[in-house]
This record gives sequence, structure tokens and C-alpha cells, in this order.
Amino acid sequence: MASDASHMLEAALEQMDDIIAGSKAAVEFSNGLYDLGSPVSVGLLPVLQLAEELRLALELQARDEDRNSLRSQLPCTTAQRLMEWLEKGSVRHLKVKCSSNNETYQERLARLEVDKESLVLQVSVLTDQVEAQGEKIRDLESSLEEHNHKLISTEEMLQQELLSRTSLETQKLELMDEVSYLKLKLVGMEEEHNHIDEQQKHHKAEALLQELRLLKSKVEELEGEKSQYERKLKATKTEIAKLQQLLATKDAEIECLQNQLLSRGTINNDITERGTSKTINPNVNDFPFTGKLEKTDDSTLSDLSPMSSGVESGQQSPVSPEHKKNQKGIRKLWGKIRRTQSGSLPADSPDSDFKRGGFRATAGPRLTCLGTGASARDRNAPFSKWSCDQVCAWMEEFGLGQYVNMARQWVTSGQTLLSASSQDFEKELGIKHLLHRKKLQLALCSFSTKITEKSSELDHIWVTRWLDDIGLPQYKDQFSEGRVDGRMLQYLTVNDLLFLKVSNQLHHLSIKCAIHVLHVNKFNPNCLKRRPGDENKTSPSEVVQWSNHRVMEWLRSVDLAEYAPNLRGSGVHGGLIILEPRFNSDTLAMLLNIPPQKTLLRRHLATNFNTLMGSQAQQEKQEYLESSGYTPLTTTAKVRPRKIGFSSFGHRKKRSDDSTDYICPLDASQAQALLNGASRPYSGFRGLSPIFDRDPERRVQVGALQI
Repeated sequence: MASDASHMLEAALEQMDDIIAGSKAAVEFSNGLYDLGSPVSVGLLPVLQLAEELRLALELQARDEDRNSLRSQLPCTTAQRLMEWLEKGSVRHLKVKCSSNNETYQERLARLEVDKESLVLQVSVLTDQVEAQGEKIRDLESSLEEHNHKLISTEEMLQQELLSRTSLETQKLELMDEVSYLKLKLVGMEEEHNHIDEQQKHHKAEALLQELRLLKSKVEELEGEKSQYERKLKATKTEIAKLQQLLATKDAEIECLQNQLLSRGTINNDITERGTSKTINPNVNDFPFTGKLEKTDDSTLSDLSPMSSGVESGQQSPVSPEHKKNQKGIRKLWGKIRRTQSGSLPADSPDSDFKRGGFRATAGPRLTCLGTGASARDRNAPFSKWSCDQVCAWMEEFGLGQYVNMARQWVTSGQTLLSASSQDFEKELGIKHLLHRKKLQLALCSFSTKITEKSSELDHIWVTRWLDDIGLPQYKDQFSEGRVDGRMLQYLTVNDLLFLKVSNQLHHLSIKCAIHVLHVNKFNPNCLKRRPGDENKTSPSEVVQWSNHRVMEWLRSVDLAEYAPNLRGSGVHGGLIILEPRFNSDTLAMLLNIPPQKTLLRRHLATNFNTLMGSQAQQEKQEYLESSGYTPLTTTAKVRPRKIGFSSFGHRKKRSDDSTDYICPLDASQAQALLNGASRPYSGFRGLSPIFDRDPERRVQVGALQI
């Protein structure tokens, strides 16, 4: 409002100037300087317009308060001037109208100039005041702008604080979620840990129960064998008593005959001398089986030893020369004695009287007698001349009794089997099992070549016990089902083991080394040692014959008893330790489940292991370890099957490369050395093992790795 009033005041002053200018023009007009039509006279009209506008503006201020505030804001000098001007103007107007005085225009001009000067002075004063007010207004505007800037910055800071607080709250929520997730995960891990502990306890309990069952079954088996031996011993003693009674009867008859001969006086001197010789030694001439009887008793007692292949049985007593002289008389009374492992032939009743042609009850392989005459001569005949009944009886004894019924329909003589092929066995006899065909073909091959091998004396029951001794009892069912005997072990191939579900490379090597030990010991069934001995007096040649149980006893003797049970089912025996060049202390620690972080325990095991092998063996294994083609032995390596068909065994000696098919080949020089009774059978590797071959191609003959 003040600015509007100032503008109006300025406009009024300009109008006053115009009025003054108009007054001068009027004076000049009156003096005749201008004409009536001069344009200076027109300047009075804006003054009137401005006065009219001032009146309208005051009328627009309807309220008295607004007019009073306007009047209070109007400078006093301005209001006074306006009042004087209005009053003077009215007086002049009156004077002009009344023409009461004779004041000239020059006086009026002078008065107006004075008024103008006063107005100019007032305008300058007002201008100064306006400038001062403007400066104050500018100061106020700058301060207002500064405050606005501060307000904006404060609002921005507040917004940033709000954003930071929001982000902090978000982080807090995320952390709370993470904490809750970790709590849930911790609970889950605890539950899983508890579950794993329960599973481990359950597995340990199952393992212990399984081990207990295995031990129980072994105990029952041993008890059954013991009872069987006792029954056989009792039957043998009964038979001996009967024979002794019969012998006493014969002695009485001989004495009676001698008395009769002495009572006759017509007997010549030759007859008397012969009668006298009979009186001195009647048992040798008339009863030549007395020596055999004593031998039977001794062998029966010696056969009562445990059935394990690692326990040595007693030696039978030698036969005297007098007994050898009477073999012909024994054959006349008993017939030819033959060996059998089968229980299919009927046993003599304990209550029945003694009769020739029966069975001997012994703890070892059963001895049967065929009788006299044609049967004995037929048995001595070649296999090709055997009758159908003889072939079927032989198959029953051989462990292939399930095929006897079909054999009776197809076989006419032994020549039928000798001339048959593998396909004929499968078609005519129904032998679907691969190893059963191989077992039969190996036996027929031995009949054809007329070479009796020591391995043929070991039946499939002994092989199952042998698997226990070498630490692989888990394969007993497969080997028993395949009727794997000692001869089949000698000619066992990689594919045969894979057929028996033996795929672990370490188990292949275990069986290979164990078969080699049998080769060296000429398939002696008691070559493996189970019972502990003096641990300080062991040599590698003795360690190579250790069974799995004996190795566990050695672990107990070197203060590793807690890890010894881990060797069950591992296939670790003395032959594997000595004969396999890649088997070292690290492999044994891995099989014993000794953690790698237990360095002191592993070092203790390595020290005792090296002491057990000897310095020469340790040096040889170290050289093999540093060779270029060395690959470490692992417990998880598998054997890949070799695509080789099974061929006839009748021509196996004609093929020079057939030995590579076998799990444990034996070359000609080694076989000849064994037949000649070499004094150092383990002299090929480390002074111990002949199966080691430094040729890289022969290292993988057991089978290629398949991890």
C-alpha cells in the first residue's frame, strides 16, 4: 500500500509541475505570448483525471480502518501540501470568481514556484525514505532467502536422516531374518548330527551282530565237524574192536588147526616147518591187513586237528616192509581202496557185523572199497572205458551230483565226456554254470594227459576255508556255488574272478599272491599259518605264509589292537604283504582306517611294517616306488573285464600266451623249479617272490584299472 501511495504522490507532483507549467503558459497567454489554440493549455486535463482517480481509489476503500491506515502511512508533509493546495486553490478560485483583488499572474507564478520548491524538497525527503525502505526490504528479502535456503537444507538433512533410518531398519530386519535362519540351520545340523550318531551306533551294532553271527556260525561249524570226527572216531574204534575180535577168532582157529596138525603123525617135515612159521608169526601171513589197521588208527587220530588250512595235521606212521610185502593179500580181502570226498555213499551201521567191501570211518577223506574182481579192474581201466554208472558215481564224488540224472540219459562211457565240447555239456548235461563246465573240463583234461596234480586233492570245501584264511570270507558263497576246487584255483582267470563277483583290484591281487603261495608249497593244504608265534624271530619267508588272522595277531602285538578288526574282509595276508610290490605301510594304514592326521600312529605302523618285511624287501619296494611306471595301490580300484572267450583246456599247453589269462601264471622254468624241489621258492622278488615282473605290460595282467 505504501508503494502505491508513493506512486500516486509522484504522479500528483508531476501534475503540479504541469499545472505550474500551465500557469506559466496562462501568464504568457495573458501577456499575449501564445494564442488561445496553443497546446500547452491541454496539460490541465491529466491533473483532473488524477484527482478523479484519487477520489475513486479512496472510495474503493470502503472500511474506515483501511482509510485510517492509509492516512497514517501518508507522510505529513504530503498531506499538509495537499491541504494547503486545496485550500489555496479554493481561495484563488474564489478570488478569481469574485475578482476581489487585482493579483497578477506573476505573483501567482512566484507563489507556485515557492510551492514547487517545497514540493521538490518533500519529494527528495520522500525519495530518501523510499530508498531507505527499499534497502530494508532488500535486507529482509535476503534474510528471507537465506532462511529459505536453511529451511531447504534442513529438510534435505531430515530426508537423509529418514532414509538412513529406513535403511538401518531394513538391515536390522535382514539381520533378524539371518539370525532366525542360522538358528533353524543350527537346529537342523544338531538333528542331523544326532541322526548320524544314531546311524553310526546302529551300523556298529549291526556290524557287531554280523560278526557275532559269523563267529557263531564258525563255532557251530567247528562243533559240527568235531561231532562228526567224534562219530567217525567212535565208528573207527568200533570197527577196530570188531577187527580185533575177528583177529582173535582167527588166532583161535589157527591154534586149533595147529593142534590138529601136531596130532597127526603122518605129516612130513616140510609141512611141519611151514606150520611152525605160521605159529611164530601168524598175523603177517594169514592176516596182512594188521599193519593197515594200525595205520588207520594213527591217521584217524591225526586227522582230528582243526579243519582250517592254516593248522598243520599230524604225520601218518610209516608202513613197515612186512606190510608192503602183503599188499596182494590185502587186495584179495578188501579189494582196491579208493578216496572219496562225497558223503553220498551209505555208511556202515555201527551195530552191523564187520564185512569186507565196506567203508573206513576216518576223520580225513573217506576211504571206500569197491570189492573184488571185475569192479577193481574196471576202476584201473582208462577213463574212456568207464561205464555210465562209474562216470555218474565219479561226478557225484566230484561235487557235480546235480547233473547225474541227465548224465545217465546221455553218457554211455567215459569217452562220451572226453570227446564232448563245452556246448555239449551245456546242451546234454544242462550245465549252464560257466565254472562248473570249467571244473569238468579241467578234470577230463587231467584224465587225458594222465598227469595227477597236487591241486586236484583240494576240494571246494577246502577252498571256502582257504578264503577265510586269506581274509576274503565274503566270497565263500560264490566260490562254493561255483564248486571252485584246488585245480580251478591253479587255472583261475581274471574273467573267472569277475564272474564270481570279485571286482576289487586289491582282492584280485590278494587271491593272486595266495595262489602263488600255494604253487610254491606244492598245494599243501596246511601251508598257511594261523597261530601266533615269536614276533621277534620272524623272517619274510615265514611272513609270506601268514593268514589274515595271523596278520591281525601281529597288529595286536605292535599295540594296534583297536584297528586289527578292520582287516576282516580286506584280503590282507602274508603273501600280499611280501609279494605285492605296491603294498606298503600307507596301503595298510588306509585299510586299517587310520586317519591321515594321526601321523605318529602311521609312523609307528610304518616302522613295524618295515621291520616285518626286512631291509632288502624295503629297499626293493622303495625302488619300485621310484620307478617311472609306478601307480599307487588304492582300495577303491576296480578291474575291468577282458573280452576273452573260454576255450578248451585240452589244448592249453599248445598256446604259448595262455598264461596271461590266469590270475597267477606260472611259467615253465618256475614250474620245473617247483617240481625239482627248489630250496628257495621265493627267490624272484626281494629274495622272496618270483611273481614280480618289472615289465610294464606284465604289471597289469591282473586287469586294467577302472576307478
